[in-house]
Formats: sequence, structure tokens, C-alpha cells
Amino acid sequence: MLDWKKGKVNPFMSSIRARLRPRPMPLNIFQDIDGLPRIILTEPTGSSAQVLLYGGQVVSWKNERKEELLFMSSKANWKQSNAIRGGISVSLPQFGNLGSLEHGSARKRLWSLDRDPSPLSPSENQSSVDLILKSTGLDLKSRPCSFEFRLRISLSAGKLILIPRVRNTDNKALSFTLSITNYLSVSDISEVRVEGLETLDYFDNLMNRSKFTEQADAITFDGQMDRVYLRTPKKIAIIDHEKKRTFVLQKNAMPDAVVWNPGYRKAKALSDMGDDDYKFMICVDSAAVETQIVLKPYEEWQGYQELSNVSSSYCSGQLDPCKVLYGFQSPP
Repeated sequence: MLDWKKGKVNPFMSSIRARLRPRPMPLNIFQDIDGLPRIILTEPTGSSAQVLLYGGQVVSWKNERKEELLFMSSKANWKQSNAIRGGISVSLPQFGNLGSLEHGSARKRLWSLDRDPSPLSPSENQSSVDLILKSTGLDLKSRPCSFEFRLRISLSAGKLILIPRVRNTDNKALSFTLSITNYLSVSDISEVRVEGLETLDYFDNLMNRSKFTEQADAITFDGQMDRVYLRTPKKIAIIDHEKKRTFVLQKNAMPDAVVWNPGYRKAKALSDMGDDDYKFMICVDSAAVETQIVLKPYEEWQGYQELSNVSSSYCSGQLDPCKVLYGFQSPP
């Protein structure tokens, strides 16, 4: 037996551990017709996702039957320097106009592949990509504090997981708000209801951010909606009666939820949205917007979002919303 000194690395054991450690599936990267680097994630059951380095944005998520689960505007602007309306994007370091910075400036930047994604390690049967966005001189002009944004996007059977991480790399405190904006594809917005936000307080952005309490037993849509629900549960269900499909949104460290649909008039006024696009989408976002997240020097914050989709038929009674939200135990 070789006698390895204390504190020395045994190369034989290191090799064994490296072989046993779960390995991420190889990345498939190509440039699309718009010149944007695009990453294709696939997993054994046949589902797939497409991720752009521009904006760190998920622009497609298909289930094992090749059905598209995300909405993309029919007039989306794919040229760089523009935010792409649709898919899933992370709005950092500020959501909306709740501050002096630009809303979601990270959506208009070219991210890089993260070569040092630790401490997150790949899981078996997952296809993942790790992205990173570092502050630049332009960022430091508007906010004199350096930072790093990391984003892991993982695909597995029936699930799409996003793990955002923000690290303060400066000797000054860093504050920010953020949202993970999820444009979900639905049959018709009039056939959709959102469960899990009843009795909660919310800010209505259509009423100058006036505060109300949700009175309905579920959120339904008959016109434009733009609300920020506060201190929400970790699980929210988006039920599509017509498609007999339910999206289940699970989140952590993002206490708020944004619910948005532009309605006919707003959609018609948006240059990057078709007049009728509002019928086929809903945004339900994981967010931290009511209270800023504050990081001490060199401190790191980590969030979590998991989207899953299940076949269901709420109208025929095959889906009990409480079971989606709370499992088979009684709701708390």
C-alpha cells in the first residue's frame, strides 16, 4: 500500500470519485438564423428545451409529445439589444420601475457559459446548462457595485428547473429585485384559472399599485391584468380547462408572484405582440419585488423555480386543485 501523507490528494481515489460523480449530458450549441447562440437540452423521455445565451432566456420547452409549453409572441423582436417577448427570462437587477435602474437589463445582455458552476452539481437524468453574467463598466456607472449573476437551467422528465444565484463581488452592499418571467402557452385565456393565490394581498399595477386582498377562490381572466401577489405559497397551479393541462409552479426564496395578461387593448398597443396573442398566453412569475434583497459584501443569494406540467381535466372532476397544491394531505 502506498502511504499518502495527510493533506495530500490520492490521484487514484480522485479518479474513482470523478467517474462515480454524476455527469451532465453534453451540450448541443449552434447559431440560429438570427445569429444568436442557442443551446438544445434533451432528456431520455423525449422532452426538450432551447436556451439563448442572449438574455439567458429559455425560448422553447416541449414535452415528450413534442407539444410546445411556452408562449412566444408572433411579433417577437429577435435582434440583439431588444428583449424577446416570450419564453422564460430573468429580470435582474430590477423588476419593473421600482427603482432608478432599467427593468430587467439582464434580458438584453449576452451571457456566457459558466465553467465553474459549483456548488451545484449535476443530477442524474437531467440535461443542464450553467450560465453567468458579470457586471461591466457600464453597470458600475449606474450602480457602483460589482456582481455576478449565475443561472442553472435543468430539464428532466416533465420538469424545467431554474436556479438563479446572485453574488456580491464588491466590498459594498448590493440590493436588487428580480423576477423569473414565465410566458406559458394556453388554449385560451378565458379557459384558464390560477389556484393558490386566494385571500392574499396584491398590488394592482393598473390602479397605481393600490393594495387589495384577493376575494375570489381562483383567478380568472376577462380583461387586462397586472398584479403582484405578496407573500405567496411555494406552489401555484395554472389550470387550462380546454387543453386539460395544469402547470405547477414551485418556488423558493422568491416570496412574490406576478400575474400578467395584457388583454386586447394593451396587446394591440405593444409593437412586439400580435393583436390576438394575449388569448394564448399567461405570465405567472416567481418574484422578489416588494422587499429588495440585500447582500453584504461577498455574500450570495440563491433562488429556485420548478415548472412541471400534468395532464388533467378539472371540468370533469379528475383534478382536485387542492391535491395539486397540497398533495393528498389536507391544506395547511
